Amino acid sequence: MDSRKYSVSANIIIIATIVGLLFFGDIILFALAYGALFIFMTARMLATPAKKSIKTYLFITLLMIMLVQIAADILVVCPANASMGFSVYGRRGIGVILLLLPFVMNRYISIGQYSSFYLPSMQEAATISFTELKTYRDDIRLAIAKVDHARKSLSPENMKYLISELPRHDFFRYINNGSLTPEYFTKAYASLSDPYIYIVISNTGSVANEMVSVVTQKQFNHASLAFDSELDTIISYNGGERVYPPGLNREMIDSLNKKQDSSILVYRLSCTEGQKRLIIKKVEEINREGNAYNMLGLVLKYSHKPNIMFCSQFVYRMLRISGLAYFNKDNGKVRPTDLIELDYYKKLQFVYELRLSNGVGNSAKFPINPKVSRPLP
Repeated sequence: MDSRKYSVSANIIIIATIVGLLFFGDIILFALAYGALFIFMTARMLATPAKKSIKTYLFITLLMIMLVQIAADILVVCPANASMGFSVYGRRGIGVILLLLPFVMNRYISIGQYSSFYLPSMQEAATISFTELKTYRDDIRLAIAKVDHARKSLSPENMKYLISELPRHDFFRYINNGSLTPEYFTKAYASLSDPYIYIVISNTGSVANEMVSVVTQKQFNHASLAFDSELDTIISYNGGERVYPPGLNREMIDSLNKKQDSSILVYRLSCTEGQKRLIIKKVEEINREGNAYNMLGLVLKYSHKPNIMFCSQFVYRMLRISGLAYFNKDNGKVRPTDLIELDYYKKLQFVYELRLSNGVGNSAKFPINPKVSRPLP
């Protein structure tokens, strides 16, 4: 069978599988589909030339993904005693979407790892310089470091926590309503005399932060918005710390302190009183209408409703609504570090870095220094 016929056959099988699962899928069929996909992706990975350490890492990642898929199958897609109706197709849709996870992993992790282990031809090897040898050595070290980071981020403890969080989320309806109190908005409006809004990028050490970093390869993976320099009004889309439903919530500095080297970078952006008031009114509207955290959007870049967002999606949307956006990108594709790295026109001003620690009262604040450049890791 030539490659073209193989491709057509594969597409027919994939479409038939998706349609079958959407209309007839049950807990057993979904589990079989996840298992078959695991076997297929594992065989494909073994046939790909790569170092043994990379293949071991990819196998563990595929295994973790399959465990997440099966856990979601039991808890979300086909829960016990679930009522039939339109919602059953929504749950099956989630199950079908979960089939894409191994392919996402292959796109964002496998390709990057293989490129790090590029093998030159014999002619190239004969003319290779000592500088190039050093470059390859550094690339290999970097690739190994990425594998080790991914192994820690996808640890059984983190995967168990992620699975336990899934039932709290909803990707298709608003579940958070009114978590921001009148007292919060009193403080927000009191900040109108401050001619800046504040963009906060943080390295919290949370499970979500660590897992997102596997894909983004960035240290800072959470974005927040505040209306005052002391961050009394800091808000973002988050998990709600199991106090509030996932969605738009107020954030406390302590909630960003998840590991020993946690830190946040605070930037400010000039704005008029009218622009800041417009953002606050939009936040009031979202708080009143309802919202939810867009965990699905982290993978598929899709929002089922306007107020279902993730952190950087929310911050960038507020900038666009108020006319303060300083770069052009689709809301659902904005990463937290894009808010800093895509500031080509130098609209942002660095204010301070707040380094946190697990010890109470051991935070350190580093004020603005215009001469210091702080590129994001």
